[in-house]
Amino acid sequence: MKRNQTHVTEFILIGFSMFPDLQPFLFVTFFILYILTLMGNALIMTVIGLDRSLHVPMYIFLFALSVSETFYSFAIVPKMLVDLVSVSKIISFAGCAAQMIFFLGLGGTNCLILTFMGYDRFLAICYPLRYSILMNVRVIVWLVAISWVGGFLISLTEAAVVFSVPYCSSNTVNHFFCHMRTVVKLACSDDNTAQVIISVIPTVGLAGSFLFIMLTYAFILSTILSTPSTESRQKAFSTCAAHLTVVIVHYGFSAIVYFKSNTKDSLDNDALVSLPYTIITPFLSPIIFTLRNKDIKIAVRKRVSQKFFPQ
Repeated sequence: MKRNQTHVTEFILIGFSMFPDLQPFLFVTFFILYILTLMGNALIMTVIGLDRSLHVPMYIFLFALSVSETFYSFAIVPKMLVDLVSVSKIISFAGCAAQMIFFLGLGGTNCLILTFMGYDRFLAICYPLRYSILMNVRVIVWLVAISWVGGFLISLTEAAVVFSVPYCSSNTVNHFFCHMRTVVKLACSDDNTAQVIISVIPTVGLAGSFLFIMLTYAFILSTILSTPSTESRQKAFSTCAAHLTVVIVHYGFSAIVYFKSNTKDSLDNDALVSLPYTIITPFLSPIIFTLRNKDIKIAVRKRVSQKFFPQ
């Protein structure tokens, strides 16, 4: 029987084909959100890169997060936009694997950077006298490198599991990108080991990193509440507000996808459920960090005034 099987060489991404009348509107909406996402991240990277007062650990991590989220959006959105306005929605087998690897790798990188940002705030608030020693340039470089390497090691593992199973006749992916849970459902194998593995890895990863962040904020909250100065408490809260907001948005939307059931009806809705963490989260992240961070807002105003209102 295996000799008579035709192996899949390409996949068809169904995407939003079930809403043909809405596709022009969806294209315009997603295109605008994508451009605004790129502009927001570019603004953050430019401001942090040019303003020497922002060359501190918290903003170096933010710079790294903006770089990662820019590539994260690039892994999914351009192909999705093309598919919205084209008849052919084909992606090659290799292209599907590459998209999956980069999407999962950059998503994992985002999670790890957000985790290390929480650790940075923990050291800054709970150990202020030793902070400059504990979080020096060498440590920052190592943590950012660990984020990228760790994220892609996880993604390569997941992709290897997904594409280790045989794919035969069915090649229609009910999604707008090569989501691993949707792709692995097409495998012509009765063994569901791959499905279990790709469900356990992201669940453990997301839950573990989120719990670590919440643990750091428990210590941070305890330290802040024990601070007698109201001004110091407000300053400490303000430095954490943007990061905590992004963490809640990021992990909240991701949990909707990875912690929900793996039934057929659930998988049929994966495309719609995935929109928040593939489109909305990268769009909101730079907005939150810009609007809820006093130093970033001051730096932006400074650059704008120098550019358009030079003295």
